[in-house]
Amino acid sequence: MIADTLAIALLAYAALGLAFAIAFVRRGAAFLDPKARAGSRAFRLLILPASAALWPILAIKWLRWSPPKESAP
Repeated sequence: MIADTLAIALLAYAALGLAFAIAFVRRGAAFLDPKARAGSRAFRLLILPASAALWPILAIKWLRWSPPKESAP
């Protein structure tokens, strides 16, 4: 009973993480780090597993992101 619930929770976390990671790798990484815009496919594949594992933290950062303010001359 407990093992089944834990397995379902881990599967749900992994499924949500994978869905988030795909979106984050395609669009979100460029918002958080401007240098990621020029990232290659290899770079995107490299950050995919970490994005899936750390999706709650990255989702909060992505939602709270605001564009950098330009300083006046």
